[in-house]
Amino acid sequence: MPELKYKRVLLKLSGEALAGEKKHGINEETMGEICDQIKKLVEMGAEIAIVVGGGNFWRGRNGKEMERTTSDYMGMLATSMNGLALQDALEARGVYSRLQTAIEMREIAEPFIQRKAIKHLQKGRVVIFACGTGHPYFTTDTTAALRAVEVGAEAILVGKTIDAVYSDDPKINPNAERYDHITYLDILSKDLKVMDSTATALCRDNKIPLIVFGIADPENMVKIIQGQKIGTLVTD
Repeated sequence: MPELKYKRVLLKLSGEALAGEKKHGINEETMGEICDQIKKLVEMGAEIAIVVGGGNFWRGRNGKEMERTTSDYMGMLATSMNGLALQDALEARGVYSRLQTAIEMREIAEPFIQRKAIKHLQKGRVVIFACGTGHPYFTTDTTAALRAVEVGAEAILVGKTIDAVYSDDPKINPNAERYDHITYLDILSKDLKVMDSTATALCRDNKIPLIVFGIADPENMVKIIQGQKIGTLVTD
């Protein structure tokens, strides 16, 4: 079995990552490619937790005429759909998984219980966290940081549609500077759109490294856990 740089990690997946080129809903081929790599990680002995967003169905800020709390709860429900889809795709590949939600949905998922989540990870099951923190005004970025602390993750892998952290949007500004390594303070002071400020501060306070990488090549996850330098490393 290959040596792993990180044994227990939390993978932050946006809803858009599951939509692929469709930009909306779920692209089963794209999701399948991601799950294939997650299966490899499990077979290598890694313990994988996942926080999934819901932007492929609904984003809280979409509800411009809607009360913010209502819009945010709709976003949480969207993450549960993505969580169910991920669980089904993983199980189809023989990967045991558990979906835990921050809003109780007894018929389809377990409620989030820290000790139970850790026990699942220790048994080699992938744990998928949905419904954010269960509270409005908090993003799934903050959920990723919070759950990573709670389950003792050694790193957070942030899968994005761009391959690293840049000083500006490289799709708009071709001269944007690419960072191989950056600090939490740099992210906050330069207002870089990596994770929101609450999530960044939580990672900094608990000394959890972030690795931001391009999810377009899901094999990057395997390379990172094996210790290869992929994307941008964010530390203190």
